[in-house]
Amino acid sequence: MTAPGVDYVATILEVAARDASIARVLREICALDDAVRGTALELVGAHLRTQAAPPDVIACVHALRREEVARAIAARLGPPG
Repeated sequence: MTAPGVDYVATILEVAARDASIARVLREICALDDAVRGTALELVGAHLRTQAAPPDVIACVHALRREEVARAIAARLGPPG
């Protein structure tokens, strides 16, 4: 579910750089194993849909389910503190 020309890693890291609380949550999410991360993000996505979150936010949540996206973000943000 990748939109053409969208770099989810860069977008997510840009948001994390602006908000330390988002960066902390991303560190925790990206440190989870693939199955646990997928389940957690499914719950987050369901909540965001009930809140009528913008499609780009939902797309970023879906991108976090991909192992390569999570690894790239974890590498940049570092381990959970």
